[in-house]
Amino acid sequence: MTINVVTLVGRVGADPEVKYFESGTVVCNLTLAVRRRSSRDDKPDWFNLELWGKNAEVAANYVRKGSLIGISGALKLDHWQDRSSGAARSKPVVRVDRLDLLGSRRDNESAMNYSDDEF
Repeated sequence: MTINVVTLVGRVGADPEVKYFESGTVVCNLTLAVRRRSSRDDKPDWFNLELWGKNAEVAANYVRKGSLIGISGALKLDHWQDRSSGAARSKPVVRVDRLDLLGSRRDNESAMNYSDDEF
């Protein structure tokens, strides 16, 4: 038996990047800043998120920089070859299965005024 489950709550680092494909499929990429429980002085951990379909559409329409969201998904590794050096590269990405918009509408609107160093 194996388990690959990631659950996070944090603030979005930038407005979502949304791509629409000719097939009608939608993908949304964004970053999420999450503070550790241990200390408030630590800088946040940053996670790359990938949302598809309905979750991507919801994120595109309602999520902005600074929005408080909760997600659940699975961790995957994206692999590619660097164009300039030809070196193999990879990065961890959370493939989101569930997206929860947290906080009030006013919280989300005022959160858009945060700067990156406030996360």
